[in-house]
Amino acid sequence: MTALSHLADWLFGPFAEFGFMRRALVASFALALGSGPIGVFLVLRRMSLIGDTMSHAVLPGAAIGFVIAGLSLPAMSLGGFIAGLAVALLSGLATRFTSLREDASFAAFFVISLALGVLIVSTRGSNVDLMHVLFGTILAVDNASLLLVAAIATVTLVTLSIVYRPLVAECFDPVFLRAIGGPGTVCHLIFLVLVVLNMVAGFQALGTLMAVGLMMLPAIAARFWTREVWRLSAVAVVFAMASGCVGLIVSYHAGLPSGPAIVLAAGCIYIGSLMFGPRGSIAARFLRRRHLKA
Repeated sequence: MTALSHLADWLFGPFAEFGFMRRALVASFALALGSGPIGVFLVLRRMSLIGDTMSHAVLPGAAIGFVIAGLSLPAMSLGGFIAGLAVALLSGLATRFTSLREDASFAAFFVISLALGVLIVSTRGSNVDLMHVLFGTILAVDNASLLLVAAIATVTLVTLSIVYRPLVAECFDPVFLRAIGGPGTVCHLIFLVLVVLNMVAGFQALGTLMAVGLMMLPAIAARFWTREVWRLSAVAVVFAMASGCVGLIVSYHAGLPSGPAIVLAAGCIYIGSLMFGPRGSIAARFLRRRHLKA
């Protein structure tokens, strides 16, 4: 019983004792609910690196909000959302009216956005401010930030439930969707807005450099466990929640930064899935080859 009580205290003690740990846990769970399904659709649409691009696209807008109002949640969130939408719109226009592919145009605007955001924060703030914007402080999430993250997760899940069928169709057969007059373009735009919204939510807690990790790593890891889209989303959410919980516990006991610890926990889940997942992993392929040889 003593060992069990020590283990229970190690696992649950930080959340029972400290309110900021409970808020951080709830925030990571809310982020998982929204970003998990979004990450799955980014993977299915082969837009994984575009997710990384959008995570940095919010930086200049958030930096401008910081310059105007300091560490103000409404100002930085609104600025980040506008900047993210602007990058998505400009990248889409560049793809539509030039010979550039979508990934190349997103990459170009991503570099510009990142450099501009870092320049603004560096010249108008301190190194501490820059680290806060880039890496976030999930342990400092207040009630307003928590409400924002929860609201974005709710909007994401409700919107995905409405556009689920055409969005899945566009992932697997966009030509067929256009042939039957489906709302492919509208779904694409709605999806990009949801990506930006979830990047804004992740930025509040994990910073621009870490937010994409909780979105993409669980979604990629889920591919080694199942194939159906709704199951992929469910597994990605579970993996993201587990990453948030484990990362917070480890960061508390080891004295590590919480954001990187959460993303590294997600990375461990991805590596474990890559090695031992039942579908397409290294172990699964090795066992299949041995079975065929036998």
